[in-house]
Amino acid sequence: MSHPAAIQFHAPDLEALPQLSGRIALLFDGEKPTSLAARRLNKLTRGALARAMGSEAAQRLKPGEALDLAFPAGLAAEALQLVRLPRRASVADARKAGASVARALTASGVTLITETHPQTAEIAFGLALRAYDFSPHKSKPPAALGPVVIATANPEAVAAAASPMAAVAEGVFFTRDLVNEPANILTTHDFAARLAAMQELGLDVEILEEDQLARLGMNALLGVGMGSESPSKVVVMQWHGGPKDQPPFALVGKGVVFDTGGISIKPAGGMEDMTMDMGGAATVAGVMRSLALRGAKANVVGLVGIVENMPDGRAQRPGDVVRSMKGDTIEVINTDAEGRLVLADVLWYAQDRFKPSGMINLATLTGAIIVALGHENTGVFSNNDALCNAFLKAAEAEGEGAWRMPMGQAYDGKLKSRIADMVNSCGRDGGSITAAQFLRRFVKEETPWCHLDIAGTALLKSDSTLAPKGATGWGVMALNRLIRDRYEAK
Repeated sequence: MSHPAAIQFHAPDLEALPQLSGRIALLFDGEKPTSLAARRLNKLTRGALARAMGSEAAQRLKPGEALDLAFPAGLAAEALQLVRLPRRASVADARKAGASVARALTASGVTLITETHPQTAEIAFGLALRAYDFSPHKSKPPAALGPVVIATANPEAVAAAASPMAAVAEGVFFTRDLVNEPANILTTHDFAARLAAMQELGLDVEILEEDQLARLGMNALLGVGMGSESPSKVVVMQWHGGPKDQPPFALVGKGVVFDTGGISIKPAGGMEDMTMDMGGAATVAGVMRSLALRGAKANVVGLVGIVENMPDGRAQRPGDVVRSMKGDTIEVINTDAEGRLVLADVLWYAQDRFKPSGMINLATLTGAIIVALGHENTGVFSNNDALCNAFLKAAEAEGEGAWRMPMGQAYDGKLKSRIADMVNSCGRDGGSITAAQFLRRFVKEETPWCHLDIAGTALLKSDSTLAPKGATGWGVMALNRLIRDRYEAK
């Protein structure tokens, strides 16, 4: 994994500008150099900076976008990057500006001059997120990124503001690393071990093995992994940061480390992407890591069901009937509708053991949600308007697309089985909704709940503003903000 080097914050040293190596990035918004650093750089470059700022190309830039002056005369720097950003920029534009700097970051490093810009911490956050790269399996990995120095008028204050953001960035990186790993590396054993290692951060971590899961009656979950050589597990991560008498908020994640579809095997084309079918569990893990690193003042429990769905002589068959931990029986119509079977037992266990104040589950659950919403938004399903609206507000504030989807009795009726209490799959029509209706049957009436279908947002085939192509870490920022704003002790 290649994560950006730690960002350093220093006061601007205008006298050192001529000798700075690597790249220099400068914020601007206008046609003329106005800041102290800009005027100094303009003088050193003999007016080249002013000409560039006044150019048609510079004036066409949208907030957060940038252009380069390569090997500017009068400077030792290899490039002078101009990043357009108004003083009253939005959080999204500030992060985009940082991402523009990160895209051009090389082994020689960068000095980004923000001076008195009020969004400097957000700029640093965007820079860190976009500088991520995943390359541990390449024989010749790219050169390590050089140092990042942000020259700001208030380095101590900016560093303090950036500290909790750095914790969130680490959670995003952890999620991305997990989702990007191939399934021969991230086995159920390895996944659980990586989560157990977070005990060093102050999390209480338990690993429930198959014999324990059988005693608990988690037959829906265990059925999914019957065809795999890798044993199924449930990992429970607890963060105790709030009052002792405060019930925890629960996060539940689907962790299918590889999904062949089982006996209902998937087509070969695109099956390689099923290494990301544990994206929900990875997001839960990333949130828990962020909470621990920033010392969140809340009680939160993260539970993930880790399995592998493989075809084998022992594998679950279409037509089998399993009894869930709740006690309901499920007719398995399609073994490729396995994530909801995993979540059914973990959702019930989370409520039965922890009596949470609220609960959100995440899963790369259905291709149907991609048909409905593409790759721009996660589908949000809920039984509680207050929790759902709070999450949507948090997601919007963090720039993570989310859209509420309908639920209702008409959809629930499609789950009727001839021989059991319900079926696990009922066709293509409204597939993401009927999957959510299935999960709702394992949520108690008194539990505020949201289901997040992240099938379209967990991994992208092209770059996004804050991430290279591949795993996005979607949801870590939104859930961290939700917990901070709604559940932390004030």
